[in-house]
Amino acid sequence: KSASDYVNPFIGTGGHGHTYPGVTTPFGMVQLSPDTRLEGWDGCGGYHYSDNKIFGFSHTHLSGTGIPDYGDVLLMPTSGELLLNNGADGNAGYASKFSHKNEIAKVGFYQVFLEDYNINVELTTSPRVGFHKYTFPKNKPAQVVIDLEHRDSLLNYNIQINDGVSIQGIRYSNDWAKEQKIHFYMQFSEEITDTLFNDKK
Repeated sequence: KSASDYVNPFIGTGGHGHTYPGVTTPFGMVQLSPDTRLEGWDGCGGYHYSDNKIFGFSHTHLSGTGIPDYGDVLLMPTSGELLLNNGADGNAGYASKFSHKNEIAKVGFYQVFLEDYNINVELTTSPRVGFHKYTFPKNKPAQVVIDLEHRDSLLNYNIQINDGVSIQGIRYSNDWAKEQKIHFYMQFSEEITDTLFNDKK
């Protein structure tokens, strides 16, 4: 075994630890991790071990802080009925139940099974890129929700569809970090066959 085999990324995700179990590299630009909590002191890292619902997987997280921020560019794979609301308001939403029995976190890798959709999610990162692998159920629509309103206050945003497999955009937001500016580019392994925007501007 290597030293990394003894690392448990779940340490600090309960109680008042304010850490996240997802993946990053040393001094990496992305911290790709599941989000189970939208607000509150114990939701600073976006994840709390006592939760049983995942809202999605965002690309920036803080670890060990006493104030919440980040959670930029959230992606959530779904199947079946397409829902664009996260469900935090009590209405039907795209969030999914999960169990720690079907969740793995180790150095450089995170995996979880989304029970509501029968989708397996695997995550890893390079210093500048987050990699998502979704295993969808057969004979059901494969969908990915991109939520730019997730968590902190949205100031401005844009999504541009470049071609059949890539999109790019911006997310400007306000919270602990004022006027935080995120630019992103996504490339998919399968062709995008349809898009639906829920534009509230």
